[in-house]
Amino acid sequence: MTEVAREDSESRGRWVVTVDGHEAEMTYSRLGTTKLIVDHTDVPGALRGRGVGLILAERMIADARAEGLRVIALCPFVKAQARRHPEWADVIE
Repeated sequence: MTEVAREDSESRGRWVVTVDGHEAEMTYSRLGTTKLIVDHTDVPGALRGRGVGLILAERMIADARAEGLRVIALCPFVKAQARRHPEWADVIE
């Protein structure tokens, strides 16, 4: 699996991974200095069922923990994953 990259600006950003020529992403915006709002995950049909969305979510959780951030999950995929991963409760609001 290709490594997940992060593109970050002062107000917005995304995690992105390219697999077999297809790009998947998870986007966010910043809410002050302590929170991220994860608003969208896009995994192309060619990559669905391969765990690519979960890889993006796990990187998001790792980055949030490392930076001491809380995450507001507006993205339905992230909300669903948070229900399946109660160990993320320290990060997901």
